[in-house]
Amino acid sequence: MTTQPQWWQGAAIYQIYPRSFLDTTGNGVGDLAGITRKLDYVAELGVDAIWISPFVQSPMKDYGYDVSDYRAVDPLFGQQGDVQVLFDEAHKRGLKVLMDQVLSHTSDQHPWFAESKLSRDNPKADWYVWADAAPDGGPPNNWLSVFGGPSWQWSPWRSQYYLHNFLREQPDLNFHNPDVQEAMLDVCRYWLDLGADGFRLDVCAFYFHDRQLRDNPPEPEAPRGAHFQFNPYSHQRHTRDIGQPENLGFLERLRALIDEYEDRVLLGEMHQENYAQLHRDYTAPGRLHLAYGYDLLGAETLDAGVVRASVEKLGHADDDGWPCWAMDNHDFTRTPTRCGVEDEPDAAVVALAALTCLRGASCLYQGSELALPEAQLDFEDLQDPYGKEFWPAYKGRDGARTPMPWKAEEPHGGFSEADPWLPVPPAHARLAVDVQDTQPGSPLNRVRAFLDWRRTEPALRTGSMVIHDAPDGVLAFTRDDGRGPVFCAFNLASEGTCLDLGHAVSGDALDGHGFGCHADDSGIHLPAWGAWFGRPPGAQAEGTRA
Repeated sequence: MTTQPQWWQGAAIYQIYPRSFLDTTGNGVGDLAGITRKLDYVAELGVDAIWISPFVQSPMKDYGYDVSDYRAVDPLFGQQGDVQVLFDEAHKRGLKVLMDQVLSHTSDQHPWFAESKLSRDNPKADWYVWADAAPDGGPPNNWLSVFGGPSWQWSPWRSQYYLHNFLREQPDLNFHNPDVQEAMLDVCRYWLDLGADGFRLDVCAFYFHDRQLRDNPPEPEAPRGAHFQFNPYSHQRHTRDIGQPENLGFLERLRALIDEYEDRVLLGEMHQENYAQLHRDYTAPGRLHLAYGYDLLGAETLDAGVVRASVEKLGHADDDGWPCWAMDNHDFTRTPTRCGVEDEPDAAVVALAALTCLRGASCLYQGSELALPEAQLDFEDLQDPYGKEFWPAYKGRDGARTPMPWKAEEPHGGFSEADPWLPVPPAHARLAVDVQDTQPGSPLNRVRAFLDWRRTEPALRTGSMVIHDAPDGVLAFTRDDGRGPVFCAFNLASEGTCLDLGHAVSGDALDGHGFGCHADDSGIHLPAWGAWFGRPPGAQAEGTRA
């Protein structure tokens, strides 16, 4: 059991989507040099690490999540030397750097696939998942692609089908082949040697498939949430195509590699099938350090009960891997729009504050600190293949991927001198960094102040957590690292409320965090989207341990 806290326990991780952060070359696409140029901005937010979405070579069918060379930087983003500069400059500022690693599949333009498809007996023949047609000529089984339709594509080269869990241009690697596992470990070793502090593992439950290619059973429950209702993928229980037990063995091999280096971390993206058990299995000792799922990313309301349920579902011993919490990323509609609080900038601030105070790490997505709403795009603007496939029932992921607005009065929000790959909406330009910089009460400055204060309270990073019963709309808990417990109460509602849990629980008010609340004999008065932090005078009160 580890006795000293690790940097990733309670880390605030800032996700950067490189295509949309800052363009320094005038081609309308963000690049690695743009990230390096803005590292001071990131460091001043008070985060501990950055996670960079894929920047390796890719034909960009799925915007970097279709890799054609795992070791080469795509020319859109710069050169190989730009990575080393970025790593070095980030480390000078005390920032760790996590790379997005897409190990489950490649591009169909990867040399491995180009060789694999040529015949059934070449050296790479078994590097991808190939299968003969069913007796009627159809796909081998009923598996479905996340991006729509069957997850099998016929190849006349081999007169066989190959598996693709996403686009047909993204064939799945065959992790049952030991050579594939070794190749993936070598890829990770390459980037660790260059200075990467770890990896965010894209869809890390997708590595292995059922060897027997058995059908998935139907999903007996109706899909939850509008995001899933338009896609037949959600009508199956994905017990055969993903989440196989062999995944755990490979993660243990990857963890053993990571542990050869100092202070490196594995952050896994989990799917939602049997999520609580999956999370416990994947973050058990010797596997992932951190993992996150879609509970809060898909939540359609800022509901304290939903957050509490997610926390309690993932509660586990302190020596296991930790949860990672996220409400925004490049795949989901931005929180202010998804949760109906676009006109309530304080809601975005309190949600982010609550997220970073939960036991576990947290991921902030670029623009969340500005309280950016989802960009409303026309079909003609879309680049996302997922959005194009399911339009108009689903408008895709591009609304969360539009360029970062840096300067309100400059063309394209100061992101690029050229027309950007996605437009910068006027609503985002009005919330640009240079505007919010000058406003003491802006979301940006409040987030900076809060994360800076959070650094002064170690309990909020590594302490245990006890949840307290509270009125509807309020999330209340105590974090305690044995040195200085902190009581936290967040009003995730548009109306004020009064909280009275007693002085022994809530303690004396702490200041410096930027939330203005007051207490009297009747309790703590929490305004709409308000928060309270106190120092309990004695031992931690009884409650639900998470």
